[in-house]
Amino acid sequence: MRAVSLVPSLTEAVARSAPGVLAGATDWCSHPPDLDVVRVGGTKNPKTERIVSLAPDLVIANEEENREPDLAALRAAGVEVLVTEVRDVPQAFRELDRVLAACGVTARPRWLDEAEETWSALPPPEVRRTAVVPVWRRPWMVLGRDTFAGDVLARLGVDHVHAAHPERYPRVPLEELRAAAPDVVVLPDEPYRFTADDGPEAFPGLPCALVSGRHLTWYGPSLAEAPRLLGGALRAARP
Repeated sequence: MRAVSLVPSLTEAVARSAPGVLAGATDWCSHPPDLDVVRVGGTKNPKTERIVSLAPDLVIANEEENREPDLAALRAAGVEVLVTEVRDVPQAFRELDRVLAACGVTARPRWLDEAEETWSALPPPEVRRTAVVPVWRRPWMVLGRDTFAGDVLARLGVDHVHAAHPERYPRVPLEELRAAAPDVVVLPDEPYRFTADDGPEAFPGLPCALVSGRHLTWYGPSLAEAPRLLGGALRAARP
């Protein structure tokens, strides 16, 4: 089995569960750190000819992270493409099972059991807080409806204020974000890399939580530690 992954979180999952299966991955596939495979461009602009030249049995993609024209080009070249859809935590576990099975993994890996057990054992939040969750600036974009990251936060007691927005990643003016007066502003380090010096200054007087994008948006081995690390970052939020 030879596979190419166009999804960073699934790259990590396959590399850990089926060593040697991956022949290629995107430039953004940063985990595991020692991954030594052919790089095939970005998630939004993969080099399809390079992927085809690797003669993969399977290309692993995601309906949100990858563009349909690129996937269609791969199919037209005779490459099988598995497209995942992950909108909440339970769906993440189902899709991980599907991807790993397609990569020839016959025994469910221990890390996946541990991750699912961790999320299943979460106690109900004692309090609930509201949040604004930017994922980009210039222009400002936030989490909207029906997102994996939104479900992750909801399970940790954080309800983002744009969860009912008709768009999944709407552009919202900064003044409107401030006017929402959320209990916390959640600032991940990807896809936009918010830092202590780039992001919190836009929300004076509001508590800001700098969180790992890998723990907020990735569905792979990081799921096992995500509740603990995200919970700690959210509790540490400061104006």
